Amino acid sequence: MTTTAEHAVNAPSSGEYIVHHLQHLNNKDALFKEGIADFSVIHYDTLAYSIGLGLLAVFLMWLAARKATSGVPGRFQSSIEMLVEMVADQAKGVIHSAESRRFVAPMALTVFMWIFFMNAMDLLPVDGIPTLWQWATHDPHAKMRVVPTADLSATLGMSISVLLLCFYYNIKIKGIGGWVHELFTAPFGKHPALWPVNFLMQIIEFLAKTISHGMRLFGNMYAGELVFMLIALMGGAWATSGAIGGMDITLGICHILAGTVWAIFHILIILLQAFIFMMLTLVYIGQAHEGH
Repeated sequence: MTTTAEHAVNAPSSGEYIVHHLQHLNNKDALFKEGIADFSVIHYDTLAYSIGLGLLAVFLMWLAARKATSGVPGRFQSSIEMLVEMVADQAKGVIHSAESRRFVAPMALTVFMWIFFMNAMDLLPVDGIPTLWQWATHDPHAKMRVVPTADLSATLGMSISVLLLCFYYNIKIKGIGGWVHELFTAPFGKHPALWPVNFLMQIIEFLAKTISHGMRLFGNMYAGELVFMLIALMGGAWATSGAIGGMDITLGICHILAGTVWAIFHILIILLQAFIFMMLTLVYIGQAHEGH
């Protein structure tokens, strides 16, 4: 039987613990140190959790619609109705085309719920699902990340999807000729000498909006995930200390208090980031309906 001291010696260092938890289950066994912009690496965990949580969001909305009644609604129906009305009001204030809102409003609602569920995975214990995965695969070094929105490839993928929708509505509302004309004549004017500058400014605007849209969500969720890992390290240090009093028990108490406080505060971040991403989606699509 191993003693607590032996277990502490064999335990990973703080840096090793964090680096391990920041690695994905992927197709190349790529290490975190190789960079977060290697687009040849497929993150299987991000794909699995994002698709699964997306289906869960759609299923809950379908369930609410299926059980909707004209009588006194229950708490579940009331919650969904309040959310639908909130999104519909926001869409109406930004996108003035009723025809476009028939698609954009439900899409925005789906985006909000999808991102909320993905963000909420951050509230699960840091070592919970990864430990179960290691046990199931009989591999103590198996990697698993459960927060899809803490993966830059996922958030940029969503922001690029919004960019493609902006292109679609630019062409649909203004026509291909009208949109090309706008690309070369806005914002500085129609003089041919300004065409290259106008086009460059338009491209920079599209890139800046798309990158910031994805990076904002990624940065907030990635930072929140790191904080949970640091709090988990406090608990790990206490658990492997083998002592029951003094500074060690203080560390354990601080671990519980910090985890509770941060989890409560993080609920606000989860909701806020889902709302911000949804609102920016509506704003960017709304801008595609307007001319410069």
